[in-house]
Amino acid sequence: MATNEARGHVTVVGSLNMDLVARAPRMPQPGETLAGHAFAQVAGGKGGNQAVAAARLGAQVAMLGCVGADANGAQLRAGLEAEGIDCTALETSATAPTGVALIIVDDGSQNSIVIIAGSNGEVTPETLARHEAALAGAQVVICQLETPPAAVHAALAAAHRLGKTVILNPAPATGPLPDGWLALIDYLIPNELEAAMLTGLPVSSPEQALAAASALRRAGARNVIVTIGAQGVVAALGDDDPLHFDAPRVKAVDTTAAGDTFIGGFAAQLARGANVTEAIRFAQRAASISVTCAGAQPSIPTRAQVDTP
Repeated sequence: MATNEARGHVTVVGSLNMDLVARAPRMPQPGETLAGHAFAQVAGGKGGNQAVAAARLGAQVAMLGCVGADANGAQLRAGLEAEGIDCTALETSATAPTGVALIIVDDGSQNSIVIIAGSNGEVTPETLARHEAALAGAQVVICQLETPPAAVHAALAAAHRLGKTVILNPAPATGPLPDGWLALIDYLIPNELEAAMLTGLPVSSPEQALAAASALRRAGARNVIVTIGAQGVVAALGDDDPLHFDAPRVKAVDTTAAGDTFIGGFAAQLARGANVTEAIRFAQRAASISVTCAGAQPSIPTRAQVDTP
């Protein structure tokens, strides 16, 4: 296992958004105006969240993406740099505003999110070509689906060609992945909703998650890890029998960025040399801490917090 001093390199290719978060007693019905409890504006976006998570949880991190030439973009860039994240490959659009996410969190700590891509839509295969050095310098490369599909495919293909460990968080998922993508991915990590979209199977229990993970393995995925919230994690790893990892028991306050925390922690551990089982359990502990705090990036713990008994 890696020593405490070892720090692997992780590159995240993905989105950065300014999150506009409203807390309300429940989700509003169509046409309804509902009084909320509180409002906050915090840094987010799956790419940004996963980059911050990997950095706080022990990795050296580079961010590849695009923000707007506006106050939100400047704030997001400054926030990443404050975490020690290399932003050399973070471009600034001259025309598109920084991405925004509108988030409602209810009293049950569940959330609904609407994303406006903005400058995230300007990440292209050409962007990847300009910044291939950011991929070459990493042990682990993480992608999601909040940037254009052509750019995601370019990132997966380049990272695979360079011999990196490739993680895809297929979020947001709208259906099966395009042909040829699974062969480029080492670890496919959906949540239960995304696993259902990828497979067309219901996924609301560990047993159903196991079935979905096995179906994705049969479709060509090498390793599939399905996160199912308080029910834990299901992993179909190589040719081994699928495994179920129980989730730590905590009182959830806000589940925003729990999945991103899991992925950042998992990637950080792999980059440090941990085995997959160790990486999953570490990532689960990190995610369990994140749900006890409000907000996206503000809720992501440090490595010291996760390592403290």
